[in-house]
Amino acid sequence: MSTNTNSAKKSGSKTKSFFKSPARVTLLIAGIFLIISLVEVITGATDISSPGTSGATLRFAIPLLMAGLGGLWAERAGVINIGLEGMMIVGTWTAAWFGYLHGPVIGILAAAFFGLASGFFHAIMTVKIGIDQAVSGLAINLIAAGAARYLSGIFFPPVGGDRTVSPPVDTLPSFSIPIIAPILKSIDEKEIFFVSNIAGLLYGVTKELSVVTVGFLLLVPLTSWILWRSKFGLRMRFSGENPMAAESLGINVYRTRYIAISVSGMLASLGGAYLALVASSVYREGQTAGRGFIGLATVIFGNWKPSGVFAGSILFGFTDAIRVRQAESVTALILAAGFVALLLSIFYTSSRRWKPAASYFTIGLVALWINQSVETIPQEFVTVFPNVATLLVLTFLAQRLTPPAMAGMPYRRGSE
Repeated sequence: MSTNTNSAKKSGSKTKSFFKSPARVTLLIAGIFLIISLVEVITGATDISSPGTSGATLRFAIPLLMAGLGGLWAERAGVINIGLEGMMIVGTWTAAWFGYLHGPVIGILAAAFFGLASGFFHAIMTVKIGIDQAVSGLAINLIAAGAARYLSGIFFPPVGGDRTVSPPVDTLPSFSIPIIAPILKSIDEKEIFFVSNIAGLLYGVTKELSVVTVGFLLLVPLTSWILWRSKFGLRMRFSGENPMAAESLGINVYRTRYIAISVSGMLASLGGAYLALVASSVYREGQTAGRGFIGLATVIFGNWKPSGVFAGSILFGFTDAIRVRQAESVTALILAAGFVALLLSIFYTSSRRWKPAASYFTIGLVALWINQSVETIPQEFVTVFPNVATLLVLTFLAQRLTPPAMAGMPYRRGSE
């Protein structure tokens, strides 16, 4: 019995060490892209790795990334921010209105300011007054949606909008990366197996880039540096892990949480501003479409790390991009997922981890069966595909997560 346990532990450690090796992870990603290339040849659904798909993925991912970073800042300090959706609504509305009046740059600054204020309000409710964090966040979501509807009815109709749509806003400048984008485009047009697939994906994220997109992407390494290289980041993580001990060492937990939650609201609001000023040029009611909640899911997916939040936003953005493009791509993607699951089953079998091997083997068989049995994926499933992908990913990652120890737990100064 002990021999089996020791072998299982050894195989588990080998599996973890595999995923910690950058070279091996790179080979794994290359293998996945190779499978996708083969599937595109088999099915003829070439849109999976097209520049249009990767470009759409980036556009869909940025709002999720900003909401995810906002959730990360709050939870690392020990407070769950359920109000990310409402804070994104604040950003969409204020960016559109102030952008219409004074230009898109002022629109982004206004979204940042009002997002900071909404985060500060959440901090007062949860840190100072001690209201349940979920209740405070839900209240922000309801207040933001109602206020946006009310203010839209007052301000938008006199200037050419209506109760649900703002007047058009000027767009921000975009650019293509010189030298690199043309080279990738030429390789993509040659239709070389696998090489052109990779080039097409990279070309999609190097052309017609908004300056806002680049700026928001830079927030990922900036957040990582703050969390793990700065004194404030150490205090923030300590406040989320053990606020009583942090207080005993002289850290002002309340002040740290005020700052972190306020920044959380600002980041989420900037994600909403992106929807109104970059992804489109107007505010529309319901524009956030639950992205605040999916952004919260990226925090869990990313195991409370900025790089993981970025990976999660790309994954969920990709599922969203597939939804709005060719319906055949969903069928082809299911086939690719089946092949990947079968390969993972073989990998875990070689490591003698029978439970995950059996799980992935079952998933692979089901995916292959769906691909062979279903000619056309119903549009209803295509619409809900991003949500299903979110649930599946979080289910399989649940046992590998290490959240901040006191995230969501109430804390009062001087408590034991």
